[in-house]
Amino acid sequence: LQYRVDACMDLMTSHRNYQWLRNLITGDEKWVLYINYTHRCQWLSAGQTGVATPKPDLHPKKVMLSVWWGVNGIIHWEVLPNGCTITADLYCQQFGRIAEKLKGKQDRIYYLHDNARPHVAKSTCEKLLKLGWITIPHPPYSPDLAPTDYHLFRFLSDHLCEKKFNDENDVKINIANFFGQKSKDFYERGILSLPERWRQVIDSSGAYITES
Repeated sequence: LQYRVDACMDLMTSHRNYQWLRNLITGDEKWVLYINYTHRCQWLSAGQTGVATPKPDLHPKKVMLSVWWGVNGIIHWEVLPNGCTITADLYCQQFGRIAEKLKGKQDRIYYLHDNARPHVAKSTCEKLLKLGWITIPHPPYSPDLAPTDYHLFRFLSDHLCEKKFNDENDVKINIANFFGQKSKDFYERGILSLPERWRQVIDSSGAYITES
């Protein structure tokens, strides 16, 4: 908890204002299921039979989504090939694709990601240094301070609820529609709410933020 406070204090005092957040890029990975049924409580009268909900598969079919974004929207996203997992080498390759899309658009880039092993590997740190991106501190086990977790993926999960996809292409089309339908204000809100969250963590001595 103290590490969370220290990291938030550092972020709040390291710059004169928060304009640098407009140059912030963040991202993460998320499993997307082909079948997204959820179990919900049912209020039934005496003798009434509930609606059956399919049992979840022990090994559900799914794909790994990787996405990067900022205040202006989605910068790059991709669905990994079946059986592919995130490694430091793959993560560094993805940086190259992001950098290509950002070429000539931003002079300075602040980069926020969590402390997953591929994200903090030596080769990843060297790649970020070579790109000239400024990595900002992120306390471990703190999804409440990661915009992709508390904002983008939260809304994406709501969007996917109860949806069923036939194949990978169907998944990609749905994800593309979700990203495309969101306004610039949606993406700005996710990033620019960071200072308020840092302040909440400091004021609560490091306590985790409970989403309403």
